[in-house]
Parts: sequence; structure tokens; C-alpha cells
Amino acid sequence: METKLWQKKATKNPAWLEQFTVGNDRSLDLLLAEHDVKASMAHANMLAHCQLISKQENFLLQTELQVILSQVENESFIIEEQVEDVHSQIELILTKHLGDTGKKIHTARSRNDQVLTAIKLLVKSELKETAKNMLALFDLLQTLSEKHKDVLIPGYTHLQVAMPSSFGLWFGAYAESLSDDLELLIAAYKMADKNPLGSGAGYGSSLHINRTFTTSEIGFSTLNHNVVYAQMSRGKTEKTAALALAGVASTLSKLAMDVCLFMSQNFDFLSFPEELTTGSSIMPHKKNPDVFELIRGKCNKLQALPNELTLLTSNLPSGYHRELQLTKESLFPAFNTLKECLRACQFMLKQVSVRNDILADDKYKYIFSVEKVNQLVKDSVPFREAYRLIGEEIAQGNLQFNGKPEHTHEGSIGNLMTDEIRKEFYIKLPVLGIESPL
Repeated sequence: METKLWQKKATKNPAWLEQFTVGNDRSLDLLLAEHDVKASMAHANMLAHCQLISKQENFLLQTELQVILSQVENESFIIEEQVEDVHSQIELILTKHLGDTGKKIHTARSRNDQVLTAIKLLVKSELKETAKNMLALFDLLQTLSEKHKDVLIPGYTHLQVAMPSSFGLWFGAYAESLSDDLELLIAAYKMADKNPLGSGAGYGSSLHINRTFTTSEIGFSTLNHNVVYAQMSRGKTEKTAALALAGVASTLSKLAMDVCLFMSQNFDFLSFPEELTTGSSIMPHKKNPDVFELIRGKCNKLQALPNELTLLTSNLPSGYHRELQLTKESLFPAFNTLKECLRACQFMLKQVSVRNDILADDKYKYIFSVEKVNQLVKDSVPFREAYRLIGEEIAQGNLQFNGKPEHTHEGSIGNLMTDEIRKEFYIKLPVLGIESPL
């Protein structure tokens, strides 16, 4: 039978119903253990500060909570099979070792604000780790952009050969995309960085607690002021974090798709060592981009996550509802999935090889048509007249272009603005508690 701290008397519910209500909480809650212990430490300090428990009781609670935290850190902490969740497990340990003093840890809090506080701390931590992985990939993309900035490739619109581009532009574009993705990550982090502890079940407490004290103790930048809204932020916090993950996933998915195209024989722009590709059981010539295909697939699934959480929470009124438990099943694994995709992408791109003679192929002979038009424009020919004249040369098969494109404006082939993009990315990092390399 489950050990449930809120239960007033034993029940004889069937095991399958117990499993249905608990779901995957035990395994997922292990991820919350560190954060729940730290929040409990802050809560106990606040209770002592407000003279709701004695200094001696607080000392005993802090000592025992530190033991539990050490067990979490060395991965020896477990949630017993008969215990409902991590919050119950921690309170039961305190009660077992400290008796009535352990029972006082839940003074002036509900499991609602306890769980929400731990979730917000987890979201903050995971978003910070995600940003660190983004930083590593960002730096690599910028390095590759500068290294290959003089290697021209065709640019495409509608998957038709369009205008000259470069590996410098291509790698650099995804670096800047990550910089924009970081904006969403910061927004999600800021929403999670608000203390809900003390909101109780959503309606506060008649005990004279100090929520500003716990905000400082736990390390939140501010608090959710209104206790009803503090509980309303459950689900909203998770959905906003999912939007941030989906933004990064969108960038990685598009990058992975480009790589899959560029690796194919019809493009043949870049390649990877054979051991990083897979072969065919029947075709001996195959070098399949499995890693990037999996990045694309996993990131496409991540882009569905905000919609999943929206549908889960969209018709809920204010107050707590048990469906909110299900957000953990969706969100918690997503953090690890995205971090794995970021690491895999970085690992692969460290070993990429690019071709230097791509535009020598005759199928790209019209790629400089706009360059020819612009040459006439520089000679004072009206653009539409220049466009018509070059169009006639193309129709007659007479178009010739010698030389290189001269693009000098901001963000073009000849002016990648790598430093400016780097500064824009780096300057955001301190918001997440990450030291800027600037």
C-alpha cells in the first residue's frame, strides 16, 4: 500500500489504480530530489526566522536534510516502493529520524507549492545546462564560419539554385539562430526564477511567514507575489520552458536537414569520416547521415511539446488540478533529449570536411546572374533594363562571369559580422548565471 502523508485512513484500492494515479512520479521525482531538499532547507530557515520552530529544531532539520542531500548527490537516495513521491520520502525520513521535529517541516506549506518550487528550480537548472551546450555549439559554428568563409556554395530558394553563398554564411547563420533561441531560453528562465513557496495550496497561510526570506535563501531573483497566480504558474512555467526548447530544436532540425541534403551525392558539399556514418545491408556504396537524421527527428518531436502541454493545460481553471502531474512526463525527458542533440551536433561538426570547388560544376553556371545585373546597374543601367538584358544572355546561353562576388554590406559574404554576433550571444549569458567569455 502507498505511504501517503495526506491520507487520513487506510484504503483498499486495487494496485492498478494506485499505479494509475502515481504514474511515473517515482522515477521522475528523483530529478527533483536535490531541489526539494534545498527548498526544504530554505523553508526550515524561514520557519526559524519567523519563530515558528526553534533554532535547535532548525539545526536538527538542517543537519538531517544535509545528509539526505549528500545521498542525492552520490546517487544513493531512493524513493521506496511504498512511498508516493520524493516529497513524501524526504518528510518520512525526517520524521523517522527526528520524530515530532521532522513533522514540523511541512508547517506553512502545501505539497502544491513544495512541488512547484522544486519544478521551478529544476527548470532553471536545466535551462542553464542547455545554454551551456548551446554556447559550445555556437562557438564551434562561429569557428567553422571563419575557417571556411572564402569557400563559396550555391544558395537556394525553392530548392532552386539562386545566388552565391558561402560556408561562412551557412555556418554563421546557425550561430546567429542560436543567439535568437537564447532569447527564448532567457524568457523561460526568468519566468521560472520566481519563488512560489509560501503560496501553499494557492491561498496563502494564516501563519506569519516571510516569503521574501525564502526567495533570498533559495536563490530566486523575485517571487510570484499573488498566491493564486503562484499556483497558476504551474503548467505555464513548463509550457514556456517547452517553447524555449522548441526554438532551439527548430534550429537544430533545420541544420540537420541541410547537412542531410549537403551530404547526398546530388549535392556533395560536405562529408564526415566513414565511421560517423552508416552503411547499407545491401548497397556497399552508402554513407548514411544517421546521426543528423536522428537529430532532425528528435528535434521535430521536441517542437510538438509546447502544443502537447497547451492541450494538457488549456481548459483548466485556476487552482491545482491533478493533470498538472503529467507535465513532468512530457517536459523532464525533453531537457535531456535536447542536450543530447546539441552534443551530438557539436561532436559531428568538429569532424566535418567541406569541398572547396563546388561552383566549378556546370549546373551552377547561372549562379552569378545577379552579379552581372548589378555590374550593369553600377554602370547606370536601370535595374529592370539590366535584368532584361541578362535574361536574354541566359536564354541564348551566352552568360559569362569572371571573378568573385563583391559583397561588403553587413552580414554578407564579405562581411560576416562574426564578432557582433558573438557579442550579442555572450552578453546574454550572465542572466542565466553563466560567466560571459567577453
